Amino acid sequence: MPLRPLAPLCLVALLAACAGETPPPAPPAPPAVKSEQPAPTPAHLRELTGTLLDVPAGADVELALLTISDRGLPHKLLGNIQLRGTGAPLPFRLQFNPENFHQGIRVELRGRVHQSGKLVLHMPSQLIREPQSQTLGEVRVTPAL
Repeated sequence: MPLRPLAPLCLVALLAACAGETPPPAPPAPPAVKSEQPAPTPAHLRELTGTLLDVPAGADVELALLTISDRGLPHKLLGNIQLRGTGAPLPFRLQFNPENFHQGIRVELRGRVHQSGKLVLHMPSQLIREPQSQTLGEVRVTPAL
């Protein structure tokens, strides 16, 4: 049987199927609820929290928890976070593993602020004496030299 006479019949059936009622639009998804509470810190980790002051809007901020060598140079990264300045006080929360702290090793929290790819501000180093969760309070950033 030739297929040519069936082609118009299939075309008519396809057009009839497309001409039917359109299904109602799907209801819009509920907007995502932004939780104000951060996720709790896992039991095996600790955290440093605080607020950076004087960070310009749109600036890129990097905070790093580092072990420091005897010569005052960074030796090992224990944790870091990156934030974006809003022009308002900028809260931070940096999690770290306390097992990486060793007796006699100097640990510091250091920070820097870049804007348009240029280092513009830095955070004075904060000595972290114990591998416990700590609140550092308000920390001002100062002009980079």
